[in-house]
Amino acid sequence: MKKQELSFKYTEITDLKELDEISIRLINKAKAASKNAWAPYSGFRVGAALLLENGEIITGNNQENAAFPSGLCAERTAIFYANSVFPDVPVKMLAVAAQQNDTFIKLAVAPCGSCRQVILETQNRFKNKITLMMYGEEKTIIVEDAAYLLPFPFEGF
Repeated sequence: MKKQELSFKYTEITDLKELDEISIRLINKAKAASKNAWAPYSGFRVGAALLLENGEIITGNNQENAAFPSGLCAERTAIFYANSVFPDVPVKMLAVAAQQNDTFIKLAVAPCGSCRQVILETQNRFKNKITLMMYGEEKTIIVEDAAYLLPFPFEGF
């Protein structure tokens, strides 16, 4: 038996002023997108904003449905839309923000497992690392490679 260890580096910030202009803009777009989420069942509204290689910013938000799990997360909504409109353009960065009761959550919100799989497959498809920024009012986490969030992905056939 051989034991292995996984580790990775991430950045933790408490003040958005530590970020560059485009990162701040992307987080603000994710926050704005969360306000338009359709979340009548959970009240947990999530927004995502993607920066594409061509400079376009695509947003998405979670869309719930009474026939759970027929809804869709913000991250996948944005990625699938980006892939349908710009099928050959890689994603460079992804920002995620969430709010509940009209208040943004304090700690960074991380993508669910399904979203992590889609983000990683998008990264692998274009052979272009995707930086993720997971916003929280008190703490934002930045990961510079989607592979860090899903070390054992489903790789298909």
